[in-house]
Amino acid sequence: MEKNDYRVPSLQRGLEILQLFHAGQRSLSMNAMAEALEVSVSALYRIVQTLSDMGYLHKIGTNSYELGPAVVSDGFRYLASRDIVEVAMPHLNHLRDRTSLSCHLSIREQTDSLYLYRAFAGQRLSVNIPIGSRIACHRSAMGRVLLCDLTDSELEQLYRYCRLDDHPPPGPRSLPELRHQVESDRERGWVLSRSDYSTAIACAIRDHRQRIIAAINLSGPEALLEDEQTQASYRQELLAVAARISRQMGAV
Repeated sequence: MEKNDYRVPSLQRGLEILQLFHAGQRSLSMNAMAEALEVSVSALYRIVQTLSDMGYLHKIGTNSYELGPAVVSDGFRYLASRDIVEVAMPHLNHLRDRTSLSCHLSIREQTDSLYLYRAFAGQRLSVNIPIGSRIACHRSAMGRVLLCDLTDSELEQLYRYCRLDDHPPPGPRSLPELRHQVESDRERGWVLSRSDYSTAIACAIRDHRQRIIAAINLSGPEALLEDEQTQASYRQELLAVAARISRQMGAV
């Protein structure tokens, strides 16, 4: 039996229609589609109608079409479904190798920053937070980054029943302090925090909606990161890596 006997002609034709659209060809008439595929207009009519009904094509004018919202949303759903660890891992490993500093990846779960991956630096004084660790968001650099995606009302709702003054310093002791801290962090676009003789610089990973879906950091001994010029150099490295990971997650 021929391999091509398993093909579904109408499905193949529908995909060929979608492939006709690109950055230089944003709209096409039914006649133009038929001419490009070397078939009659009547042969495409039902397929085009089906694609339109499903949202893969959008009719504009009398007899022209453009790609519909379903094409975009399905593509972004695929990007969003990719495992953030799988995408970020090679970038963080490379960053660790270039800087000799530990790198971590975390996501927010309620008021905690949950560590999903670490690229552990081999030097003697390295910051090593195990995968699966949870740290209160308001007390860590990555956690503070993750809070930056929340509106004031969302932040208030999240911390409505949380006693911030139960946590040891540093960190905000009340909701107004936390709101002020988040506003400053959001405007800055990155967070630096110090604790236990170590320093961490963190920034956001975003998806196609420009929402923050994760945070990454560079962390090392306080003595190594106390110089402002050194901090700025590492920060630029981190921001560049975050931008590359974000692009792979669908951010524009």
